[in-house]
Amino acid sequence: MTNERFERGWEKLLEVDGEGGARVVESLKNIAPDLARYVVEFAFGDIYSREGLSLKERQLITISSLLTQGGCEPQLTVHLNAALNVGLTPGEIVEGILHCIPYTGFPRVLNAMLTAKSVFQERGVLAAEN
Repeated sequence: MTNERFERGWEKLLEVDGEGGARVVESLKNIAPDLARYVVEFAFGDIYSREGLSLKERQLITISSLLTQGGCEPQLTVHLNAALNVGLTPGEIVEGILHCIPYTGFPRVLNAMLTAKSVFQERGVLAAEN
């Protein structure tokens, strides 16, 4: 079931999410193989592979989108790790999260910030102190 779209998506998934992305796709194969394929082909093969935005910009948008929805902390964790993988600094991530306060509110921003803190601790990186 290999095709150009899948291959392009798989390469982009590994570039952005590394082994974490591969584990997510693998975890879906026994319960929802079509969902695994959609993630690879559509999200990464079509959307993440488009020109016009850098991977850093895409990750800031993704983090913002997930935190504004609320209740997406597991996916937020994945994409906070991806943001670090593509070169965003902890300080840039913190600023992106803080920027959402007037649009989303304190509870969702606090949840996102605590999720970021956990990811930073796991990765051994610290946000720049202001």
